[in-house]
Amino acid sequence: MSDLDFLTSPEFINEPVFDLNIIGAGPTGLFATFYAGLRGMSVQIIDSLEEAGGQCTAMYPEKYIYDVIGYPRVLAKDFAAACLDQAMKADPTIRLSEQVQELIRLEDGTFALRTSKGFRRSRAIIIAAGVGAFEPTRLTAEGVEELEGKGVHYFAKHIEDFRDKHVVIVGGGDSAVDWALTLEPIASSVRVIHRSKFRAHESTVEELHASSVILHYPEYEVTHVRAGDHGRIASLTFVHKDGTTQDVEVDELICAIGFKADPGPLKSWGFELQRNSIVVDPKTLETSIPGIFAAGDIAAYPDKFKLIATGAGEAVSAVNHALTFINPDARLDGGHSTTIMEKREKAAAV
Repeated sequence: MSDLDFLTSPEFINEPVFDLNIIGAGPTGLFATFYAGLRGMSVQIIDSLEEAGGQCTAMYPEKYIYDVIGYPRVLAKDFAAACLDQAMKADPTIRLSEQVQELIRLEDGTFALRTSKGFRRSRAIIIAAGVGAFEPTRLTAEGVEELEGKGVHYFAKHIEDFRDKHVVIVGGGDSAVDWALTLEPIASSVRVIHRSKFRAHESTVEELHASSVILHYPEYEVTHVRAGDHGRIASLTFVHKDGTTQDVEVDELICAIGFKADPGPLKSWGFELQRNSIVVDPKTLETSIPGIFAAGDIAAYPDKFKLIATGAGEAVSAVNHALTFINPDARLDGGHSTTIMEKREKAAAV
């Protein structure tokens, strides 16, 4: 099919045109969906993952998160489920296991997205793709590669897998610290090995120090991982910068040393990029392509804070400005949710 042939294909002509295509079904994309519904917009969500929720469901569904509004702490899978339930109030079309591959701007000003399953059309687009495709940074210690899936984890999904086990966690960011605190009550022991200072939130680091978690930091590094007779991980060696080594028994090793993000096909769409993020106007969240907005971790602007709470605010701004892009006569500020719903109910009663 040539670049123009698809325009006359029945598949394309019969594809509905939504007000918004939202790329990414993580918390930011789901909240953008809900809010777009409040503003009376039709929405379609597209995500390459098998289920909605983004990293919350794909990477750490049973880890607690602490920095979202309304929850002192909440399991990631429960938070994702609540976000999805809220998004469904907008009656969106949700397309999962579908990768967006190409962006096409049509002569009438609308957009077409070529995906792994066909074409998706809309009047505006919000990209809420998080960090894009993510690949964990691999631990380079001897023996680790052979034991992946045999007690060595990069995605630790199920808490019960670690009950009554001797657990070692490598890393010092939010994920490592959160996993240590989550597993402490159920594991036989939890040990954290880190080569630098902890980079997690101050309050959780304080909680970590007050816990029973055994800490080896800074300037400690795992050098060898060994299997037992059962073919699974059984022990490891870690070393301090001064050359002192220590061997410990371990049933489960969680490597939480970061991820390599790749926005994938989005890189070729003509956006201004900054370290694999899309540069946006901080006031409107519009990208360098008119009619396309970004929110959440994928959006970049000065002094950005990459938090779920930040993404929710960005989603509201992106939706409102997408609405005025589609309809310049629309009000930018739709008002409070109660006001919007009251107006809708009155209009329906007339």
